[in-house]
Amino acid sequence: METSPRRDDEVDRIVAAWRRERPDLDVEPLTVFSRVSRLARHLDLARRAAFARGSLETWEFDVLSALRRAGDPYRLSPGALITQTLVTSGTMTNRIDRLETRGLVERHRSPDDRRGILVELTPTGRTAVDAAMRDLLEVEHQVLGVLSPAERSDLADLLRVVGGQFDD
Repeated sequence: METSPRRDDEVDRIVAAWRRERPDLDVEPLTVFSRVSRLARHLDLARRAAFARGSLETWEFDVLSALRRAGDPYRLSPGALITQTLVTSGTMTNRIDRLETRGLVERHRSPDDRRGILVELTPTGRTAVDAAMRDLLEVEHQVLGVLSPAERSDLADLLRVVGGQFDD
């Protein structure tokens, strides 16, 4: 695997300072997780900017993209949306209300349960989420452009292993 040339970064300086100040501690995890944390902050800002081009908030994209991924007719129960977006039922109700007000989703009675509700992506919502996804991928391809295809694959594999312990 061909690797990019090594260049010290802010995390290297932080780790070196901790090693100097606390040589009794093994600060090696900082070399990974400080970079992950810093990258997450940069990605969050880049995602917000990408979504803002389509007048969407990050949480709106999360809900709309869950519906889009569900496939035609782009419907899910509020419970399924809660599971996919990791928010409380009260938060999801508020989000659905706000998306419905904007004309991005509609509520329908479930054909299988008279008390149940399904949330459906509207054509306007589908257009918005598709455009936001295109903008997001453009930004994310730029971020990953410093890595070779093999490095991207290796990074994805390693992150899958580390993150997999939280999936259950």
